[in-house]
Amino acid sequence: MIKRKLHNRVLKLLQHNAAVVITGPRQVGKTTLALQVTDELDGIYRDLENSKDLDQVRDIALFTGHYTDKLITLDEVQRAPEIFAPLRGIIDKRRRAGHRTGQFLFLGSASLDLLNQTSESLAGRIAYAELAGLSVVEIETASPEISETELWLKGGFPESLLSADESISLQWRLDLIRSYLERDVPQFGFRVPAETLRRFWTMLAHYQSGLLNSASLAKSLGTNGHSITRYLDILVDLLLVRRLQPWHANVGKRLVKSPKIYVRDSGLLHALLDLSSLDDLLGHPVVGGSWEGFVIENIIAESAPLNYQPYFYRTQSGAEIDLILAKGGKPEIAIEIKRSSAPKLGKGFYIACDDLNIKHRYIIYSGDEAYPLRSNIWASPLKEFMKTLTAQTGMSFGDKPK
Repeated sequence: MIKRKLHNRVLKLLQHNAAVVITGPRQVGKTTLALQVTDELDGIYRDLENSKDLDQVRDIALFTGHYTDKLITLDEVQRAPEIFAPLRGIIDKRRRAGHRTGQFLFLGSASLDLLNQTSESLAGRIAYAELAGLSVVEIETASPEISETELWLKGGFPESLLSADESISLQWRLDLIRSYLERDVPQFGFRVPAETLRRFWTMLAHYQSGLLNSASLAKSLGTNGHSITRYLDILVDLLLVRRLQPWHANVGKRLVKSPKIYVRDSGLLHALLDLSSLDDLLGHPVVGGSWEGFVIENIIAESAPLNYQPYFYRTQSGAEIDLILAKGGKPEIAIEIKRSSAPKLGKGFYIACDDLNIKHRYIIYSGDEAYPLRSNIWASPLKEFMKTLTAQTGMSFGDKPK
């Protein structure tokens, strides 16, 4: 069993907050993580997809009254939205009794729906954490026999990655896609035909790492821009697609304003495109966009606990940065992504970094060694860059770890 990096973060959040929400797509490992945390803290676990457990917690005041000094973990909590309103009073009552932190751990497979329910009822009492797919750092620590390339091909869902061979992995991902379209989308109240949403999702896979062009997508799908926005919102809310926003500060340049679109898990991307092997992937036009999305998702997952916000930057004249990590409204780190063993930076990257006055500049490439390209630019493998990020906890980026 792979211990997730988020494990210690969740424990820390529970030490300082009355409630914590873990979000993430289905089958990414939320339940396994929650069970580990719950057992470690001698808590109570209920799965609200189980009808018996769901019936138990519908009267949340009565249920919590039996476990006044226990951590209560509720899985798939979006299935019982009615419990959130009374939870505020329950949390405050337990606080007055001296049980101020570590009261509730919630898990959910959607973002906005769940977060809106909790944020409206539990403002100031709750913290959030998102569990992404397995990362290159987690794999190196727990399963060094799995290569970065295998992780890229199969994606970060544990069942897919740990499958015995590529065909079993691919079938698992195809089944997950079908389950989302036929079960989860209707369950969350979205009324979209499964085949229509699958066609749209596959179109996004073909456009991986491209700018959102709603008019083009609407024409291809035979619908309108409003429907495209709605379909995209569904996949974003289910944490399956990322809408990476452009850096929007006024720098006196004509900036691209459309977001870039990524299927978040590389394994799902490859399944949507029927790419079952590394040879299939390397021979497909999506290979560059797939690698870019894989790198971006790994970096965003690693940088989120450090309060970095991700953006990209592009001007109408061609200055561009694939990924910016910003903090406090200021861009701190510029990252260019190249699937090459001998990466080279274009003039547009230098111009963009100068536009934004970014000091820390990296090119993430598919080699094995980190080395300086210039005095303030490093070429780095993904894994090494992520370790550099982790070492910055509690410091400004670039400081030497003590």
